[in-house]
Amino acid sequence: MWLVNNDYQWTRRKKRQVEKIKAYVALTKPRVIELLLVATIPAMLQADRGTVHLWLILLTLVGGWMGAAAANSFNMIVDSDIDKVMKRTQNRPLVDGRLTLTEAKIFAVAMTVLSFLFLTFLCHSLLAAIFVMATILFYIFVYTKWLKRKTWQNVIWGGAAGCMPVIVGWAVIADNTNSHSVAGWSQAIALFMIIFFWTPPHTWALGMRYEEDYRGAGVPMMPVVKTRSQVAKQILLYTWLTVLTSLTLIFASGWFYTLAVIGSGIWFIISATILYQRISTGKPVKPIKLFILSNNYLSLLFVGLSIDAVINLQPLHNMVGF
Repeated sequence: MWLVNNDYQWTRRKKRQVEKIKAYVALTKPRVIELLLVATIPAMLQADRGTVHLWLILLTLVGGWMGAAAANSFNMIVDSDIDKVMKRTQNRPLVDGRLTLTEAKIFAVAMTVLSFLFLTFLCHSLLAAIFVMATILFYIFVYTKWLKRKTWQNVIWGGAAGCMPVIVGWAVIADNTNSHSVAGWSQAIALFMIIFFWTPPHTWALGMRYEEDYRGAGVPMMPVVKTRSQVAKQILLYTWLTVLTSLTLIFASGWFYTLAVIGSGIWFIISATILYQRISTGKPVKPIKLFILSNNYLSLLFVGLSIDAVINLQPLHNMVGF
């Protein structure tokens, strides 16, 4: 009987430990982090075309994950009051009680410190570490505490935080190869701007799906303060800006990226146009489809750039004699 009871207590303890670990993972917003890390890889490959710094890439992904985990954890801490109101976020660990605010704060601070140390000493890039620290501060104080609660342009400017992984990845390669050329950093900025313009249509499509959630929480997300027609028009505008910006990298890459950017770009624009036309004519829409498609678009774009950089295809400006 004693053995059975002891085994039961051990099983319950293990189960609580597993649930606690799952809660900490949820605190980091793993799905968001996946997309951020995917953006880091093509930037690092493009920064030194033809050379795969595999170990350095893996270390950067770990350091970047820690930084993103810290930022997302701080975001959940600050937004815990909003998350309690929104149906979409009521299963988050600070809302359902799986974690306390103190536990979340300790975890967020620990991830911040570890990210800085990891990038500085293991990735040998103080610049990348500084970029991550600046991103965390921006995400907490500029986006979460101010923009998100004050203006419908929150996603436009706040989205800059989500663009930083490409800059961080580029900084690591630049510091480890002593390559800080203006031409190189202009490509990093182009990658930054692709994500910057991509973020609004991606997020507004999701916002249209959960419009009532944001309205109930008092968050001035664009679908709450603007008509659906206005939102769809802005989605189409930023989709065009995303695709046009992605074209700027054509002459720094080869034909594989060119095919990827043109094919995925046409797909993205057509989908955004259909959404706008259907909303303008009063037809029913499922904006979540564009949200999913936007993820697929960015993935195709970055996979195309990664393959192009690894193979080190001849840049188009050489092929056309520029």
